[in-house]
Amino acid sequence: MQKIPQAVAMVLLMSALVCPMCSAQATPGTPNGATTILKTRGAVEVEALLREFLAKVNEPAMHDRFWADDLVYVGAGGAVKSKQDIMKSMDAEAAKAKADPSKKDDGGSYDAEDVKVRQYGDVCVLNFRLVANSDGKTAYYRNSGTFVERNGKWQAVSWQATKEAELGVKQ
Repeated sequence: MQKIPQAVAMVLLMSALVCPMCSAQATPGTPNGATTILKTRGAVEVEALLREFLAKVNEPAMHDRFWADDLVYVGAGGAVKSKQDIMKSMDAEAAKAKADPSKKDDGGSYDAEDVKVRQYGDVCVLNFRLVANSDGKTAYYRNSGTFVERNGKWQAVSWQATKEAELGVKQ
């Protein structure tokens, strides 16, 4: 068996530690042969941003933080929107609520399930199942988002939402 020189081993070790594309690592040896994935910094930050967004979805400032200026958003109905379109809608709702607080729409509550974030350098791809609760009903959507890190913060540059079929409804 040939030994690897100590200097080469050190270079390989240091490369593995600092390579941003290699920062997600599998950890074998978990029960039933499962593999645990250690999340990258970007994956952790994007998931935290998603959860903050869902908790503050009715706040215009949160939308301004979440969406990038060059966003392309495709809603579940197929409509394409920009960040400017979303902000205009948020500002209109805020103005309506300010003019007549009794007509404020709480928008329901939202949660995320089956969240997966994969980081590729300064880009993260997010996939999750949105659970939307409103007026005593629950709807589910599959969402995909692409985030770019710019100036130290992550923002969504692309978004796609697809409504899941309701149980018992054939398409």
